[in-house]
Amino acid sequence: MSTLIDSPLTKSRREKIDQAVIRFAGDSGDGMQITGSQFTNTVALYGNDIATFPDFPAEIRAPAGTLPGVSGYQLHFSSNDVYTPGDAVDVLIAMNPAALKVNVADLKANGILIVNSDSFKETDLRKAQMTSNPLEDHSLDKFRLFSVELERLTRVALEHLGLDAKSMDRCKNFFALGMCYWLYNRSMDSTVRWIEDKFKNKPLLVEANKLAMKAGYSYCEATEAFQISYEIPPAQLAPGVYRNLSGNQALALGFITASQKSGLRLFQGSYPITPASDILHELSQYKDFGVMTFQAEDEIAAITSAIGAAYAGALAITTTSGPGMALKTEAMGLAVAVEIPLVVCDIQRGGPSTGLPTKTEQADLLQALFGRNSEAPIPIVAAATPSDCFWAALEASRLAIKYMVPVILLSDGYLANGAEPWRIPDAADIPAFPVHFATEPNSPTGGYLPYKRDPQTLARPWAVPGTPGLEHRIGGLEKQDVSGNINYEPLNHEKMVRIRAAKVAAIAQDIPDIEPTGDAEGDLLIIAWGSTHGAITAAVKAQRAEGRKVGHVHLRHLNPLPSNLGEVIKRYKKVLVPELNMGQLLWVLRAKYLVDAVGLNKIQGRPFKQVELEQKIEEMVDA
Repeated sequence: MSTLIDSPLTKSRREKIDQAVIRFAGDSGDGMQITGSQFTNTVALYGNDIATFPDFPAEIRAPAGTLPGVSGYQLHFSSNDVYTPGDAVDVLIAMNPAALKVNVADLKANGILIVNSDSFKETDLRKAQMTSNPLEDHSLDKFRLFSVELERLTRVALEHLGLDAKSMDRCKNFFALGMCYWLYNRSMDSTVRWIEDKFKNKPLLVEANKLAMKAGYSYCEATEAFQISYEIPPAQLAPGVYRNLSGNQALALGFITASQKSGLRLFQGSYPITPASDILHELSQYKDFGVMTFQAEDEIAAITSAIGAAYAGALAITTTSGPGMALKTEAMGLAVAVEIPLVVCDIQRGGPSTGLPTKTEQADLLQALFGRNSEAPIPIVAAATPSDCFWAALEASRLAIKYMVPVILLSDGYLANGAEPWRIPDAADIPAFPVHFATEPNSPTGGYLPYKRDPQTLARPWAVPGTPGLEHRIGGLEKQDVSGNINYEPLNHEKMVRIRAAKVAAIAQDIPDIEPTGDAEGDLLIIAWGSTHGAITAAVKAQRAEGRKVGHVHLRHLNPLPSNLGEVIKRYKKVLVPELNMGQLLWVLRAKYLVDAVGLNKIQGRPFKQVELEQKIEEMVDA
């Protein structure tokens, strides 16, 4: 849906549209992530609903201009609800041939293609493994191509400042950003403020970047190349105060809130690993809230430092990705054995081994469920959207404290780096879960029994080391039930193993019954978890509008599963389980519920597109 409006200020017409998908692509050094995030902040301030998909190169220092070095940032913004970063792209800004080659397949026919023609020389084409110049060989004829000399025009705008050529060229991303602000009728004010703050100690760079951006805006105004600009009205969001939030930022804020609501100091012991490192960066800024962050020398030191902090009475977390989870395995077993609260965040990425470190995947579910020696069950919570990471962090913390168990929180690279508007909740509306440490002996004879359990939760008491009269043994050797003394008796070991499993199973009493969104019964039930939420929500909405009876259950708790899931499954003729893996939840559901579920699996380092899900829904329902 669109409306044309004549603009009195320019020679162009303004077209009102409902939504747009824009992608910035170039080398890591071209500032595509900054450009994309600034455009995102601007449209968010305007009131559009948004979803983003930053796409980082896997190699830290890939040669400039090569295919492995391409960095991208995609944004979907709309006057309606947005669930995904978008399937196809309306506007692609390509800073070099490699960026064009990697991304052009996603550009819609007749879509706008803005390229930096200064970077299409013979050497640039050779680096991108191109045998001909796409700007000349008519291969781009199906797009609205705008070939712009970004480097030359940026230098012309900045030549009076006395900067060297390299410094001027670094400003060309802001020239492109200014063009996009003109194209979508957006104010540059918020980015001007950001530039002034970012480079406040370098006034010459402040002036250069502001001038480059304004030059890009003026270029579009002065030329007749763009005959139409676009306007996307604000979305009708629920009243409230919003901020633009990534998944990793949301996790950090969720843990800080959990610290406040539990009355515990927050400790994070982590080793940097993509894509989890930003949680450590974020939390390190909150020392005023009593947050303690520790960058450990390796993954084992990271989790064991967190275990030590939990012993000492802190809300302890450790963050990592799949390879780090493998290294933390033994220590997670220790946390299971001694029954202390700990949250282990796994921000999943493509594997195995180093794999695709900057690409997303959902392939650590079975590792989270079973990736420890012996019988060592751990509750699992999964976030569904970037802003939902806030609530997932709260839930994981609450369960860990209430049941005295380590909890695994699953996110992934797509959620970690993606962003969306987050309605800031009223702190008073978030329930507290205060901790009551053991302070008195709990034995009839006056001693302390560290494994004397709460009859409802089976949680053992939490005693801070150094509390007089509450001395007890710690460590990985098997403990005697109730007394906590080291014990090797076969029947005691079996009893303790079963109690630890029963305690995790008891968490089901804290999980509300699930109700599917969409149709409560019908032809097809989609069961999923994690970052597939947005694409599935959009696909189900579209398919139901076409008359198909489809329901959607998105699982936050993956161990234990909701108590009524089996009953819900029986209301539908077929079950579909979309996952960014080879079928891990599918395997669990088939084993537990003996249901002939079907998997839709994708392992490409990219999230599902809405169209992929719609095609599968049509195939299964219409068959």
